[in-house]
Amino acid sequence: MSVRTILAPARPAEPLVVTDPAERRALGLEVFLVFALTLGLSGVRSLLSLLDSLLQPQRLADQTVALNVSRAAANLIDLAYQLVSAGQLGVWGGLGLYLLWRSGIGLRAIGLDRDRIRGDLAGGVGLAALIGLPGLGFYLITRAIGINLTVVPAALDDVWWRAPVLILAALANAWAEEVLVVGYFITRLRQLGLGENASLLSAAVLRGSYHLYQGFGGFLGNVIMGLVYGRFWQRTNRLWPLVLGHWLIDVVAFVGYTVLKDHLSWLP
Repeated sequence: MSVRTILAPARPAEPLVVTDPAERRALGLEVFLVFALTLGLSGVRSLLSLLDSLLQPQRLADQTVALNVSRAAANLIDLAYQLVSAGQLGVWGGLGLYLLWRSGIGLRAIGLDRDRIRGDLAGGVGLAALIGLPGLGFYLITRAIGINLTVVPAALDDVWWRAPVLILAALANAWAEEVLVVGYFITRLRQLGLGENASLLSAAVLRGSYHLYQGFGGFLGNVIMGLVYGRFWQRTNRLWPLVLGHWLIDVVAFVGYTVLKDHLSWLP
């Protein structure tokens, strides 16, 4: 599938619109509560973090934000913290799937079945390449012009479990974000009668919001990623490629950074 095809206007969605006023209110409340507990709350915290960074005397590029940091001095307790964090993200995605299932929308309906394994793998690799390499360049440009913080992808201590935990963290991030922001959120917006383009933009802005802690570049880059990933899902109805592509991007960022940081002078 070409980039032009992915970004083309979406086909009309199936007629899933909820018309009963009471059901619509219940659905809207459900969406609010889900994101108030999960990524929407993360977006608010991220905005506060950006505001705090903007109030500092240093420019954004001179400030550093670290991902995947150690949580405890004792290695095994730190490991437990990392596993709990990954588990929380897994449950967030599971909550979205459960709520869809309770309303009659199963895994197959959003593209999480196992019918097209080879195609999903190929799509995931393609999406990772499409977003990953340009994304790195975009980050370097926005940091150079001073609108993004310096992001350290991994700051865990050098312990035996570091690489497996980073791979697991990458999977947990990909699972929670793609299931909630694409599979769950866009589906619910369709049921509320929002058009495909408006749903796509809403999901992309939501994705960008919880990356605001990285700066304006992190926000814009993830909005672009959301537009591409969301449109791909709208056109193909396959969610596995989004999860796999996101996972590959984060694995390269997290594990690659730990391997290369002592060998590349331009890495923070």
